[in-house]
Amino acid sequence: MRITVTVDGTDYTDDVEPRTLLVHHLREKLGKTGTVVGCDTSNCGACTVHLDGQSVKSCSVLAVQADGCEVTTVEGLARDGQLHPVQQAFRDNHALQCGFCTPGMIMQSIDLLADNPNPDEEAVREGLEGNLCRCTGYQNIVRAVRDAAGHMRPGAGPEAEQVGEGQPAATGTGVGGDA
Repeated sequence: MRITVTVDGTDYTDDVEPRTLLVHHLREKLGKTGTVVGCDTSNCGACTVHLDGQSVKSCSVLAVQADGCEVTTVEGLARDGQLHPVQQAFRDNHALQCGFCTPGMIMQSIDLLADNPNPDEEAVREGLEGNLCRCTGYQNIVRAVRDAAGHMRPGAGPEAEQVGEGQPAATGTGVGGDA
């Protein structure tokens, strides 16, 4: 089946098997290896991407379901060599250990902040419930999301406009790079 999908600002038209998962299409066909395969059961959230501006677990979406849609991966977040504020906050707050869950955590955090630009600790923990990290106690992840929220609020500087989707794509994976 032929699909056209915009990934990180670039249009791709490919023939895919109807049963191909979006995560496998992104990684194997398009080389977007920052989107990792964790569990293939939608339990861990490591494969989280944005589909038309909403976070989804790409192991639970067929590539054909993304036909005509815009997908943003962790590789598409950096702008002009600058990390997205959430990527920067994860880096600054040491919100990772092995880094395997980091791309999905970052993508889910951006979606969380788009819905709630000033979350308290409980709201962050609730917003990240579907994303698992086996290395950390989540303290630094929660701290990073709240730190990013402070940098992304209106009037917080040029990065504040990066809340949500629709930004032109850039290259580079930043924090949570290729796995």
